[in-house]
Amino acid sequence: MRGDYSYTTNVLRKGHTRSEIMKTTMKTLARDEKGAALLLAIILLLVGGLIAAPLLAHMGTGILTGEVYETRTAELYAADAGVEDAVWKIQHQVDVPTGCSNDTTRSYNITDVNGRKVTYDITRANNVTLTYRVVSTATADGSGTQIEAYVTGNVTYCNLMDHLITVQDDLTPQEVKKLGDQIAKLDIPCPTGCTECAVCGKAYDYDSDAYKNMPQECKGCIAVYNFPSAGWPKVNNISDRYWEDVATLNASSQSSITLDGNSIVLGPLKRLGTLTISGTGTVTLNGTLYITDDTKINGKNDNDPILLRLNGNTVFVNSTTPQALEITQCTLEGPGVIIAVGDIKFWPKLTGGMDAPIFVLSVLGTTDVQPSGDIYGAIAGKVNVEIASGSAPSATYPEGGFGNLTLPYSVEFERTYSIASWEVTPL
Repeated sequence: MRGDYSYTTNVLRKGHTRSEIMKTTMKTLARDEKGAALLLAIILLLVGGLIAAPLLAHMGTGILTGEVYETRTAELYAADAGVEDAVWKIQHQVDVPTGCSNDTTRSYNITDVNGRKVTYDITRANNVTLTYRVVSTATADGSGTQIEAYVTGNVTYCNLMDHLITVQDDLTPQEVKKLGDQIAKLDIPCPTGCTECAVCGKAYDYDSDAYKNMPQECKGCIAVYNFPSAGWPKVNNISDRYWEDVATLNASSQSSITLDGNSIVLGPLKRLGTLTISGTGTVTLNGTLYITDDTKINGKNDNDPILLRLNGNTVFVNSTTPQALEITQCTLEGPGVIIAVGDIKFWPKLTGGMDAPIFVLSVLGTTDVQPSGDIYGAIAGKVNVEIASGSAPSATYPEGGFGNLTLPYSVEFERTYSIASWEVTPL
């Protein structure tokens, strides 16, 4: 205290004010805090040193992880490019395995995708369901990614037997109305499972959205037109097919067969000319009837008709005339197929049911339908319906289709593929 007092006294003696004395005192005290900033800096350095190492390690891990991620992503895209290339080949059926015993797998490579080499295999895994197995691998600098995918196909065939009535021509609105009027003459019940009864008895454009969006169950009770030409039988093709059934046979010399109350078994038969079957009796087919000229199957009268049992066989008449095939005063029993290149006069008495459907096709002409009894089956080609008398007969598409009763001529109309599975494996 003495020192302080002397100092104050000396200052006052020199004429300093008391405020000046306080400023001088504060500066003196401030000088006594030298080194405080250094201490703060040292503390910060210590804290920084403690967190720098883990932070740098985390950043390094992030950089390495990012590089690995980028590498794997590039490999994934490269391997996927191989799968896409394989799918394109499969869709377009270009350079793909045929499925034969010595051609089930083929290998391909792409030299550079994202700096990676891509190799892939296409294996025909199943010939029935058109299933392919694709294995695509992308590699670079000891690293790799593999994708295994299964590609399945779905083939739609043009089938004339899928509808109650099928017409090839692209009809005008007036012709569509006429077709609608024709089928309106028939009593057409809805198939089992059809919930869209409004569609029954109407004609639909095969290429229209209305047809494509229709429930499958309902397609059996409608008429379609503008059927794809690729699916319509060519005369030569269908003729060649049925010719195979009779090619080794000697041609029949009989131009007429008269039944006198007898029952005969007929077929396979090759007749190069006209053929008439008449009288009263029963004809049971035991094979294909191949006839090259006008054919008539006419009973004695409506009270004494011929009973023609198709027995699962086909009557094919390779004639283009307006009188190519006539079936009148005849009781017709299915199942079976009746085909003529030209016009068909189809006036039989029909018997049978769902298990005995009959399919009728006029390849180039018109089928004139005047049935006695209900129709179980389908008709293809231009059609003209006449009702002789009484109530309209019913026309029923067979439940479940025609079973084993198929046309020998169907054409692939559309083929689509989809990826059923897709699995990635790092190598």
